[in-house]
Amino acid sequence: MHPWPAGGRGWSNEYVNSGPSEERGTPVGRRVFLGTLGLGALGVAAAPQLQRGLEALLGSAADKDPTGLTGLLPNGGGFRYYSVASSVPHKNAETYRLTVDGLVDRPKTYTLAELRALPQTRLVKDVQCVTGWRVPGTPFEGVRLSRLLDAAGVRQGAGAVRFTCFDGTYSESLTLDQARRSDVLVALRMQDKDLTHSHGGPVRLYVAPMYFYKSAKWLSGITVTEDVKPGYWEERGYDVDAWVGRSNGRDDEPTS
Repeated sequence: MHPWPAGGRGWSNEYVNSGPSEERGTPVGRRVFLGTLGLGALGVAAAPQLQRGLEALLGSAADKDPTGLTGLLPNGGGFRYYSVASSVPHKNAETYRLTVDGLVDRPKTYTLAELRALPQTRLVKDVQCVTGWRVPGTPFEGVRLSRLLDAAGVRQGAGAVRFTCFDGTYSESLTLDQARRSDVLVALRMQDKDLTHSHGGPVRLYVAPMYFYKSAKWLSGITVTEDVKPGYWEERGYDVDAWVGRSNGRDDEPTS
């Protein structure tokens, strides 16, 4: 198993979705490393306004950082920002679309406004990265994935759901039973705010009981399939069933 979970050219899918690149990068020099530690200390001691500014700066930098170095830096709330693509386009209420298709009777493409108009569910759970860091009591809000599947009319013979993202690279999958769980959301908000671009906004997947690499950022496609197709990190050695504490050789406590 890789020592990291998903991301920017070999780092994770988000704060937690990052893994190591198959290519070896240039080693981080002592001066850069000490500078990183200095920024970490600054982040701990900074006032909330400075911390929010640092978080925004690092999120923007990580979006354009193919080295993954920014993933070493502490961000607001204990999260890390990663991407498996060298750059990710920004989407807003006018340009964002989510398509539900595949083995369904009623394919549909949702706008952001249409998703916001659907009944919303709020969950407060710990976020657990397969690299080991955890952010406790994190609120997520959005539409239960099961609601979108029911609206589409899943056909007989379907057994899985595949997720694609508008970064053009990342993908994930769940079994149909997993996708229908009440703690799996098409999330629009996190920490009581609209999802920012760096956190996978405007819409991301949130799979509460699994390691965070399953919670695909920048969600753009939900395709019902016959069988599970391994996602980006599963193709690189991660477990397809990523239950916290029961997969990837880890024994973390299940998320609350």
